[in-house]
Amino acid sequence: MEYPEDCKYTKEHEWVRIVGDNAEVGITHHAQDQLGDVVFVELPSVGTKLQAGGAFGAVESVKAVSDIYAPISGDVVEVNDELVDAPERINDDPHEQGWLLRMTVADRRELATLLDARQYAEYVAAEVEG
Repeated sequence: MEYPEDCKYTKEHEWVRIVGDNAEVGITHHAQDQLGDVVFVELPSVGTKLQAGGAFGAVESVKAVSDIYAPISGDVVEVNDELVDAPERINDDPHEQGWLLRMTVADRRELATLLDARQYAEYVAAEVEG
């Protein structure tokens, strides 16, 4: 699996992409693949303050419910409301149409602690083999 080069990744399988002054956040292709068909998404309200590593919502699939963690700190400025009626977008296109939220970037230095696309692909490969 190829992962977008313009994203950074967490070991909990979230991605973050800087778009202008804000960041877009979602779960990775690997995460949605492991979950199976997504049937429900719980997202925070606009204005919610997120801390890097803190849980901010959940994705429910036919297999399990999984918490979603903030890759960086900041305030939620937009949520992907389309996921309420069409949570399957996360399965269909997790790195584009399946984005979960947009947020401010409290500290750009936090991005340096995340994995790049190559590192994340290697991490997933080792996890799958392990």
